[in-house]
Amino acid sequence: MSSIDRSQSVGGTRTYEVRTYGCQMNVHDSERLSGLLEDAGYVRAPEGSDGDADVVVFNTCAVRENADNKLYGNLGHLAPKKASRPGMQIAVGGCLAQKDRDTIVKRAPWVDVVFGTHNIGKLPVLLERARVQEEAQVEIAESLEAFPSTLPTRRESAYAAWVSISVGCNNTCTFCIVPALRGKEKDRRPGDILAEIEALVGEGVSEITLLGQNVNAYGSDIGDREAFSKLLRACGTIDGLERVRFTSPHPRDFTDDVIAAMAETPNVMPQLHMPLQSGSDPVLKAMRRSYRQERYLGIIEKVRAAIPHAAISTDIIVGFPGETEEDFQQTLHVVREARFAQAFTFQYSKRPGTPAAEMDGQIPKKVVQERYERLVALQEEISWEENKKQVGRTVELMVAEGEGRKDGATHRLSGRAPDSRLVHFTKPEQEVRPGDVVTVEITYAAPHHLLAEGAVLDVRRTRAGDAWEKRNTEKAARPAGVLLGLPKVGVPEPLPAVAGGCAVD
Repeated sequence: MSSIDRSQSVGGTRTYEVRTYGCQMNVHDSERLSGLLEDAGYVRAPEGSDGDADVVVFNTCAVRENADNKLYGNLGHLAPKKASRPGMQIAVGGCLAQKDRDTIVKRAPWVDVVFGTHNIGKLPVLLERARVQEEAQVEIAESLEAFPSTLPTRRESAYAAWVSISVGCNNTCTFCIVPALRGKEKDRRPGDILAEIEALVGEGVSEITLLGQNVNAYGSDIGDREAFSKLLRACGTIDGLERVRFTSPHPRDFTDDVIAAMAETPNVMPQLHMPLQSGSDPVLKAMRRSYRQERYLGIIEKVRAAIPHAAISTDIIVGFPGETEEDFQQTLHVVREARFAQAFTFQYSKRPGTPAAEMDGQIPKKVVQERYERLVALQEEISWEENKKQVGRTVELMVAEGEGRKDGATHRLSGRAPDSRLVHFTKPEQEVRPGDVVTVEITYAAPHHLLAEGAVLDVRRTRAGDAWEKRNTEKAARPAGVLLGLPKVGVPEPLPAVAGGCAVD
C-alpha cells in the first residue's frame, strides 16, 4: 500500500501523528494536541505509520544540546515524503519552537506550522490557515493564552491520568531554559483541579498524577503557601480515587505541611521523586539551586520518619561546569546517605540559552564519563539492595498496560506497587485487565524490577478495569482515534515519564 493510500485508509478522513520529545509536561501537552486534532475531525494514523499521516506534529524539547539536530534530522527524513504527497502538512511545536521561532522555517522550509508552548490550542486553525494561504504559519505567543487543561484531550489509557495544576516556573537554575520558554508559574484554581479529577474518576480513572514544572510551589501564584498540601488532602476526600502521585517537587518548597499531608492522606502514595542534581554545596550554588546538602538530606530524613516505606527517587547531573573530584565525592555521599530507590543520572550537556553553557570550567568528556560510570555503579548497587528488602512483602499492584516488554514470552503481567516499583507477576487463571488490582508476594529482586513468581493471592476487578475494557471494546468497533467524550481518561507513564525532561526540576 502506498503512503497516499494509507493516509486514506480511515474512511477518507485526514490522519495525524504526534511525535513527543522531552518531559512529562510535553507528554501531557501531546494528549491535548491529539484531542484538538480529533475535535477538528482528524483521526489518529494507524500504528507504524512512520510519517505516512496527513499531518505530522513534532512536540519538541529544548533542554538537550543536540535537540535541534534531532529535530532537523527528523524533518529532513519527512521532506521527500511531503514532496510526493500533495496536501501533507508538518507542524512543529513545544519548547524548541518557542526558542527558535523563524529559524525552523528557514532551515526546513517545507514545515507548514510553527507554534509555541503558550498557544497549542491554535494548532487546528494554523493548519487550516497554512492550507488555504499556501504558506507557513509561525505564531508564538509570549504568554499563556488559556490554561491548557481547558482544551480537549485524548488521554492514552483508561485507568490513570495526568492532571496539570500549574505551568511555568519561577526558578532560575543556570542549567535550565524552561522559565524562558514556559514563562513564570501560573496556577490553576483548586476548584477547577478538583472538578477535573472528579470528572476523571467518574469516567473510571483510579490514579492521578498532579503535574507541574515545580509542582509543590503550587500556591505562589494564588497567594497561599499551603495550597499544595491542602490540595493533596482534598484529593483524599474524592470517592473512587485510589492513588495520588505528583511530579516534580523542588526541595526549596518541600515544607513540613506537605510531608504531613502525604503521610496522613491514605490515597497519596508512599513515593517521592525529588531532584538532587548535585550533592556539592558549591555546585548547587553555581546551579542556583536554593538548598544545600544538609537541607536536602533533612527532607529525606523527615519523609522517612513520617512514611517509613516511601520509595524516593531523584535526578543527578554529573560534570556540571567547575565540578571538582571533591564536589563529585559529595554527590556520592548524598547517594549513600539517601539510599534512593532509583536515580536518573545525566552527564551535563550544554543547553543553548542557559547561563551554564557559557560558564568557565567545562569538564572534559572523558572525566564526565568516568564519574558518571562510578555514580551509576553505586546507584545500581543501592537500588538492588533496597529492592531486596521488598522480598517477602505482600503488596497490591495496579495492573499496567505495556510496561512489561517481555510479558508475552514469560507469560507474566506487570503492575505498579503503591511505591511505584515495577513488579512482574505470574498471570492468574482469572481474567485481569489493566486498572484492576492484584495482591502478590514479592519473591525476587533485581535493580530495576521485582518478581512475584507465586500464585496471585487476590484479584480485585475495578471500575478502572471496566473503563479500560469499555474503551478497547469501543476502539475495536470504530475507526482509530475517535474521541470517547470529554473529559478523556488516560495514563501517565511511570515517574518520571521521560527522564531528564524539563518538568524534572
